[in-house]
Amino acid sequence: MKGIILAGGTATRLFPLTTTTSKQLLPIYDRQMIFYPLNVLIKAGIKEILIIVSPEHSGQFLNLLGSLFEKYGINIEFKVQPIPRGLADAFIVGEKFIGMDNVTMILGDNIFEDDFSDDISGFKSGAKVFAVKVPDPERSGVIVFDNNMRAIKIVEKPKDWISDYIIPGLYIYDNRVCNIAKTVKPSDRSELEIVDLHNWYLKRGELEVGMVKGAWLDAGTFDSLLEANIIVKEKNIYKHFDPLVDEAIKEFNIQLKELAKKRLS
Repeated sequence: MKGIILAGGTATRLFPLTTTTSKQLLPIYDRQMIFYPLNVLIKAGIKEILIIVSPEHSGQFLNLLGSLFEKYGINIEFKVQPIPRGLADAFIVGEKFIGMDNVTMILGDNIFEDDFSDDISGFKSGAKVFAVKVPDPERSGVIVFDNNMRAIKIVEKPKDWISDYIIPGLYIYDNRVCNIAKTVKPSDRSELEIVDLHNWYLKRGELEVGMVKGAWLDAGTFDSLLEANIIVKEKNIYKHFDPLVDEAIKEFNIQLKELAKKRLS
């Protein structure tokens, strides 16, 4: 299993904060946002991770994460996505990285309270996504269930209400996803929509849907960014990191403090 974190884009809804840094490098309580999706992948035992970034912030990601996990046997690669072309484009950009392996992709601004380690490590084939009930489903990819809670339809940002359940930014696919992504045609928004990938597997009876039980946070606006900080603190989400991730962050902080002292001396 390989891992991908999609951390590109311009994040215009967070201007002017994102004029100087990437959204995924903004703080969520005591650490940068990017560490939350990284923790999901590392906790599940993934050792090979690709982070897709925008060109203007690539150096910042490299400075923070370039060698942070090397001593722990975790390899992080970076790929620049010059122009955001939709979530499904990640599997075209990352095709060489994925190779013959399965892949878990998580959006860099999504924070989960749940632990998905068993879902990821136990995955065999097909696709697996997750559903969460929200008050504003029209903002996302919406999933419709039948009376037995089996998925029957997935629609990206429907104009009319069809369901209260949306698919948050965590997706598990087998390696066919790279070739499937190449067949996706741009939507009316000129993007390669990830729901087209979901529906490809759904039509073939190969899509499994799990339910999100804990908090899910999409830190893409000022209000949701503030809410994410508050909930991460109140629910102690920042305390439930893999010890490896905590150790790497702690070691990096010590190195930065020592470097700062040398500069002042």
